Amino acid sequence: MKNIAILVPRGAAAVGCIEGSYIGFARANEVLAGKGKPALFEMKLVGLTKEPVTYDRFISIAPDFSIADEYKPDLIIIPAVNGEWNEVISLNREFFPWIVEQYKNGAEVASLCVGTFLLASTGLLEGRKCSTHWMAQNDFRRMFPDVELVSEKVITDERGVYSSGGANSFWNLIIYLIDKFAGRDIAIACAKIYEIEIDRQTQSPFVIFAGQKDHEDEPIKEAQSYIENNYQKKLTIEELAERAAMGRRTFERRFKKATSNTVIEYMQRVKIEAAKKSLEHNRKQVAEVMYDVGYTDTKAFRTTFKKITGLSPIDYRNKYA
Repeated sequence: MKNIAILVPRGAAAVGCIEGSYIGFARANEVLAGKGKPALFEMKLVGLTKEPVTYDRFISIAPDFSIADEYKPDLIIIPAVNGEWNEVISLNREFFPWIVEQYKNGAEVASLCVGTFLLASTGLLEGRKCSTHWMAQNDFRRMFPDVELVSEKVITDERGVYSSGGANSFWNLIIYLIDKFAGRDIAIACAKIYEIEIDRQTQSPFVIFAGQKDHEDEPIKEAQSYIENNYQKKLTIEELAERAAMGRRTFERRFKKATSNTVIEYMQRVKIEAAKKSLEHNRKQVAEVMYDVGYTDTKAFRTTFKKITGLSPIDYRNKYA
């Protein structure tokens, strides 16, 4: 029997992650029963105390255990949390030593979506890779620079520490864990029941690139705006550095620090974001779209497009047009 502790955090939390985790493993037990096999998962809700926690003013969840109780989980699920990150982390700080202790005693730990902010705060992600919602990646990199964020990934599995990408991607991690603990046939059955695309590897097709402007480096902000307003042109780093009245090396260093992208990456992402919108909303040939966003080399455009979105231009159009 696998004892699964689903945390009931304080503050704002994604109730769907708490409920989804519970019913996902419960469904796996039902599938096992249908095959004449015993249940494998026992799910318990764990809070800082056993007092019910109310979310969205009208949803109340009562923990089965508190972290002070004698309870030894095999797997801890950290659901997505919402709100101002430092406040959410502060509200749930008492969970962290408990999570670390359980991990040292053999438990595995999985974070769902932006629950990664709580997982990273435990220190267990140091030297490991993780994913999170693509909308939160800039905040995460700023707050946890020593953690390797692979935000394009739907699932990471790092020596008993797991994470999932954004929003409903948490279902992919639940199915992955069912696969790992109960077997492929049980995972496939659960995926079919909930109509989840099993083995999805990337969340890149869902990313909307808006640029990281939550910084105080005004010359870099001006350079970002110039790139976004002139992406059709063939811009050079030297030109941008000159406009910002900086040497190239200083400009590149400050740009990367402020935006978490190199200058070249930023220009590519702006161009590809424009190409994505064009493919979504009109029937131009791919070559026309390529020229419209400033590319002249077909191979370079297709390679960059697939690197950023995970799809070819044609596949992207077929998916979103």
